[in-house]
Amino acid sequence: MADWLFQYDNATSFLYTRGVKRKLGENQSDAPLPEEKMKAKHLLTMCDLTKEEVMDIMRVAHAMKESRRGFLDSGYDRFAETLKGFSLLTLFEKPSLRTRVSLEVGMHQLGGQAIFYSIDNSPLGVKESIEDTGKVLSRMCQGITARVMSRKAVRSLAQVSTIPVINALDDYGHPMQMLADLLTIIEHKGTVDGITMTYMGDLENNVTYDLMRTAALMGFNLNLAGAGEVEKKVWEEVKTLSAKSGSKVQVCKTAAEAIKDVDVVYCDSWMSYGIPKEEEDARKKLFMPFQVTAELMKTAKPDCIFMNCLPAARGMEQTAEVIDGPQSVVFQQAENRL
Repeated sequence: MADWLFQYDNATSFLYTRGVKRKLGENQSDAPLPEEKMKAKHLLTMCDLTKEEVMDIMRVAHAMKESRRGFLDSGYDRFAETLKGFSLLTLFEKPSLRTRVSLEVGMHQLGGQAIFYSIDNSPLGVKESIEDTGKVLSRMCQGITARVMSRKAVRSLAQVSTIPVINALDDYGHPMQMLADLLTIIEHKGTVDGITMTYMGDLENNVTYDLMRTAALMGFNLNLAGAGEVEKKVWEEVKTLSAKSGSKVQVCKTAAEAIKDVDVVYCDSWMSYGIPKEEEDARKKLFMPFQVTAELMKTAKPDCIFMNCLPAARGMEQTAEVIDGPQSVVFQQAENRL
């Protein structure tokens, strides 16, 4: 797999509709299938993908990035009509700069459209049943992303939707961020095979959970150091995936133990959306032993990269010297959300 990753471009192999290659403007669409026969693939956590599917996504993402890089000079992007006529509904209960901008720009660049809808003041399942909402949206759009407070909402929507539902963040996972992270690592390391990553900070966290699943799925090692309890269900998922991949996911007692000789250091905000202001001082005191500092980074491998899914707070989860230093790839990581 790694021998030809990014070297031979088969990026258009994903353009299929019901098993037949999609040829824009040439074939009329088939009559729609009855609802009971329509099956959609949803992405709620990294457990919903295979390693092979992830690598295909990496190839496509790389090819799209390369094609877009020359667009401003040539005016040509061979992916510009990939999603022509497609609409993506983006549901937001929690705000986000990177998620909204990347979805809207991405759909525009692929020839489709993204429709923003805030459910902050109109939660799913309140005004009408989630089942009715899913059935209506499935007849109007070709996909749904949902950035929500709780896993219950996005899972309920996926159960009744006949179009793909993608989790853009809930309290249990963040698969879109994981795919951007993997692309960033591969761009710098050439592969994820044989690497060891350290994550430090809040362990009771959606990013932590999906990093654990990603490591176990892709076969790299992950050291965790921080405060909080990882949910038992997540450990069960990781155990199942690791049995096949050989990955080692473990919790270390100290930051120094976790970071020694690793290839990637990763952290996330200590103050996630919704954390009450009065709890911030206590959380800062709890997580400060796991702050990523320049001194700690010296104990990782010399070519170690530093990652943060942003937004970041200098002086909190990492020092300014680290995030603004030469090992930091956080803005490339953010770019890869697109």
